[in-house]
Amino acid sequence: MNSLREVTATRYVTPFREGGSMPGLVEADDLGMYVVKFRGAGQGVKVLVAEIIVGELARRLGFRIPEIVLVHLDPELARAEPDQEVQELLRASGGLNIGFDYLPGSFDFNPVVRDPGEEFATKLLWFDALVLNVDRSWRNPNMLLWHREPWLIDHGAALYFHYSWSEDRPATKEYRWDASDHAMLPNAGSVSEVDAEMAAKITPELLDEVLALIPDEWLEGDPAELRQRYKDFFTYRLAHRGWADELEAARAARV
Repeated sequence: MNSLREVTATRYVTPFREGGSMPGLVEADDLGMYVVKFRGAGQGVKVLVAEIIVGELARRLGFRIPEIVLVHLDPELARAEPDQEVQELLRASGGLNIGFDYLPGSFDFNPVVRDPGEEFATKLLWFDALVLNVDRSWRNPNMLLWHREPWLIDHGAALYFHYSWSEDRPATKEYRWDASDHAMLPNAGSVSEVDAEMAAKITPELLDEVLALIPDEWLEGDPAELRQRYKDFFTYRLAHRGWADELEAARAARV
């Protein structure tokens, strides 16, 4: 995939009020249905950037991710909405937004009820630590079960460092990540056995491919410089994997 598919929103169907950013189900001009996260929500476009980077990187590592599309939205769609909160959100979200293929009939995946398998759990634990995903706890795994397989969703809280980027807080530094509450920790096997395999898959070329998918207008600054800063973060974190040893220690402590 060299670019994300683009669609145009034609109808706002319903909000999903469970999330703080109030994503919505939207019909598009390709007759598809998408769960859309809006650029006008309180968290801003960095959530959308994280969704692309983490979602598409996960896809290339073999995890199931609903198709990510770029959704063009005309603020005039707000005229048909009776809910004032939805109206304001749509009016603030003109232009490009992010959408995820709607998985009809899916429901929340609970790893306590359904074992995801040791290999899957271990690799997902490793991946979430890599991308600093703080939003996959046992309380809220952010996974769906669809056609008997787990699908990953909601990665906007990952890469939290980009909210405080500055010259004195460069991407090339150590960032702490707590595994104790992660949904996959009870099911994970040896992190040491998957660490080298997972890290080797994330090549500079793969990072360039994923980072190129981010629309320039979502990068608040010089796009080339900011893509390089994201790449620097991953390059540094992959080269300094003391965090993987911490994961193994956290897992071993539960055994």
